[in-house]
Amino acid sequence: MSNSSRSKDPDAKMSGWCFPVNLDRSMRSGHSFKKSSSGSFKEKSPLVVCFGEMLIDFVPTVGGVSISESPAFKKAPGGAPANVAVGISRLGGSSAFIGKVGEDEFGFLLADILKQNNVDSSGMRFDPNARTALAFVTLRADGEREFMFFRNPSADMLLRESELDTNLVKKASIFHYGSISLIEEPCKSTHLAAMNIAKKSGSLLSYDPNLRLPLWPSPEIARKTIMSIWKQADIIKISEDEIRFLTGGDDPNDDNVVLKKLYHSNLKLLVVTEGSEGCRYYTKEFKGRVTGVKVKPVDTTGAGDAFVGGILHSLAANLNLYKDEQKLREALLFANACGAITVTERGAIPALPTREAVLQILPKYTD
Repeated sequence: MSNSSRSKDPDAKMSGWCFPVNLDRSMRSGHSFKKSSSGSFKEKSPLVVCFGEMLIDFVPTVGGVSISESPAFKKAPGGAPANVAVGISRLGGSSAFIGKVGEDEFGFLLADILKQNNVDSSGMRFDPNARTALAFVTLRADGEREFMFFRNPSADMLLRESELDTNLVKKASIFHYGSISLIEEPCKSTHLAAMNIAKKSGSLLSYDPNLRLPLWPSPEIARKTIMSIWKQADIIKISEDEIRFLTGGDDPNDDNVVLKKLYHSNLKLLVVTEGSEGCRYYTKEFKGRVTGVKVKPVDTTGAGDAFVGGILHSLAANLNLYKDEQKLREALLFANACGAITVTERGAIPALPTREAVLQILPKYTD
């Protein structure tokens, strides 16, 4: 494996986000995607199917305050897997979302958002007896995010295996998911069944744990459940805080910790996001770090999802991308630029960039 060095800025999360940028001509030209006049998804790039929660985020209209101190909130569609699906579609890729919302005004709003963004929503279900999940999210003055969730239970937790669109799962080149859908039954069993179907159908499995401890019964259950499906994934994106949590407090900047405790023989790509400092990557053949671009953050909600959408968009177009280090670095830089743009606006889905917006920002930071 090739090596690389990094420095740690303890104030990075407060000072801004930093994303790698060093595009060559092939990446600037982008991929070409064809969409039929009828709006069908058949003629577009290989399909990425995202499984899990979709909800309404309520984001404060002012920054630097706690949830209780916020004078008002702006509603915004969110939920990590749905954010990733929209992110891929915004970039010109083909995506689908599988999940459940309430048969209520918020649920109908979220379904419309997917359709407006050309995300295949045929795998979406509506529950007449449970409400769409709500989350209040704020960035405090100390740079940390604060969450308050309303899901007791919410519709996303109640997706049953009998409601799963198995044909849609089988079409996936990449099947992406998080860990929130593993917290409660019946959604947990549905999630595991969908993973099994996707794997047998030849899909790459993409996993972003997206740790939200307040939703779990205990930290121990969260750690055990998140790791229970770890070795089935082909692609994993994880944050520094998640490394600390999953390893019991080990140094997330130590390559040996990552390689011995989190990397596994079935993994094709493990990416560690570093907030304002960029990201690190690990494959069977090489490892490295991509530094970044500073932007002035307004709301970091959805930045990691934008990153995932960016890298999966590139991987869907070239499933062997992880084998070529130069191409992988270009794809990671593109993904990080997606995240950079996202933090400059409030809300997750409203802030996700188009491919044109990403390509516009990249030349400013290209060597």
